Amino acid sequence: MDSNPSSAETAQKSIYVSSAVTNAAKILVVGHFAVGKTTFIGSLSEITPLRTEEKMTQASAHVDDLRGVTGKTTTTVALDFGRLTLSDDLVLYLFGTPGQQRFMQLWEDMARGALGALLLVDPARLEETFPVIDLIEGYGLEYAIAVNCFDTAPLYEEAEVREALDLLPDTPVVHCDARDQQSSAKALIALVRHLLDRTS
Repeated sequence: MDSNPSSAETAQKSIYVSSAVTNAAKILVVGHFAVGKTTFIGSLSEITPLRTEEKMTQASAHVDDLRGVTGKTTTTVALDFGRLTLSDDLVLYLFGTPGQQRFMQLWEDMARGALGALLLVDPARLEETFPVIDLIEGYGLEYAIAVNCFDTAPLYEEAEVREALDLLPDTPVVHCDARDQQSSAKALIALVRHLLDRTS
């Protein structure tokens, strides 16, 4: 008899958090409309991520600005949720927030109990990041910047991004590709390290 667990059994076990885990942290993944939040969480989550995406319709054409965005046919209407075990005793719960202004009322509930936020930025649309920074700072959350390197986006140096967004010197800025697991993990680890530094 084959003693190796089946893929179904392995998937079933991965649903549950290890009994060794003693610490959990809630992290927000935020950013403006169409910046890659759903993709980012999907690339990292060890469970099938919860997504509340709906097809975009003509009714939203006058409120969801698609200038500079190609190939987007769906949008998050509530939240994205994923989970990542970062170490033997720490698990992160990732909550992705909708980027449009009409969903901002969700932020109050989403921000409650969050340890910090990873702010995804599209280098071609930096100006759309300011309202999100205002929200993060309004809720008193520590954050890090992850510049999502789209295929056609301009490539700015860290110093240029920092100056353009008027960031504090200790706010981490990293470049990432939200489609790539290792790249996304690097961005998330930069945030976790920043949070640990702020609490030590």
